[in-house]
Amino acid sequence: MASSQIRLKILPSLRCLFDKPVQVKVEGLAPHKQVKLTSKLVDDRGAMFRASALFKADATGLVDVCRAPSLRGSYTGVEPMGLFWAMAPETPHSKLLKKNVLSPTVVEIEALCAETGEVLASETNERGYMTEGMKRVPVQEGRIRGVLFVPPGKGPFPGIVDLHTFGGRLTEPRASLLASKGFVVLALAYIGYMDLPRNPQKLDLEYFEEAVTFLRKQTEVKGPGIGIISISHSGCVALAMSSFLSGISATVCINGCSANVVIPVHYKDAILPPLQPIMKNIKVTDSGVLDVRDALPDPYLEKNRASLIPIERASCRFLLAASEDDRNWNSVLFAEGAAATLRSHGKEHFEVATYPKAGHFLEVPHTPHCASGFHGAVGSEVVFGGEPKAHAEAQQDLWERVQEFFKSHLDSKGAC
Repeated sequence: MASSQIRLKILPSLRCLFDKPVQVKVEGLAPHKQVKLTSKLVDDRGAMFRASALFKADATGLVDVCRAPSLRGSYTGVEPMGLFWAMAPETPHSKLLKKNVLSPTVVEIEALCAETGEVLASETNERGYMTEGMKRVPVQEGRIRGVLFVPPGKGPFPGIVDLHTFGGRLTEPRASLLASKGFVVLALAYIGYMDLPRNPQKLDLEYFEEAVTFLRKQTEVKGPGIGIISISHSGCVALAMSSFLSGISATVCINGCSANVVIPVHYKDAILPPLQPIMKNIKVTDSGVLDVRDALPDPYLEKNRASLIPIERASCRFLLAASEDDRNWNSVLFAEGAAATLRSHGKEHFEVATYPKAGHFLEVPHTPHCASGFHGAVGSEVVFGGEPKAHAEAQQDLWERVQEFFKSHLDSKGAC
């Protein structure tokens, strides 16, 4: 059949928010004909990510990726968004980078003849981060450095501080997409952004206290308390904020540590020293990449307890998410330890979500899995763990869980 009669469709629209699913269909193929579908994107650093899958058309010459199984390729079986989450970087150890959320991530989808490789049809999906009418406001207020996202509409809306990874400087995609759900979100930098030091000797919780105060004072933000969402290193920052600061109602900690790590944390007269890694526990994988999962000692041993964050002081709600195959550190140990501490102090206002076969960076849905990459604190490439399909399912589940958690606990509930 002539390729001019073959059409590739992306439904319901060629443009959508990054976290939304789409339906990919190819029509006009010869009955039972095999066709290869490929996906490609180039991130803001210029890194290319690709996926491919082989399909067989039905009796009417249709391939509907939501119903048809991939026979082989980057994934197998029926996976409606497989062409998106299964994308892998051409350059090893690359993590998808999105600096500018004002422009979409563009994913090119092509249908190719399985035998010849001839391009039969193609289309692009523009996956955006901002809804119509949303405001993106750069923040330089006192010491605070970040970006404020305000959803359209009258408000007031619940407020959230979004903290990202140690090496992330300022990361906006999650904050902007959360804002699209009806939250005012402050993406807050704390290392190596603008005039913030790249190698701080300590982290002052007063800086984060300023950010909480700033967010709570915004006219678009409803009180009394705000939320925090964190991942990796910022998880221990979020737990420390929840333990020492007022005005916080709900905290999400994704694959964080229940003890302080890397940099001393100071608040008034209190100092939390970082947990010291055991260097001999670092392994080298067969591919020559470091596996640092067991580098941090058990913070619940008596000799390490000075680094433990006194989470029993907190009165906010917690969602503690942990990936079972996190190779950055033992996230499940830390989440379960934090839960046990809260429970032993008569506090049941927490939930723990664990994800089998998921890796360290649980991002917004459909983000390609980052199996390994440069680690800012280690100064080298490390493995981050996880299997792509299980990781994608964890990202989807956690994203929905996070929204429900904040909606439940940031609507006129008490703050700690």
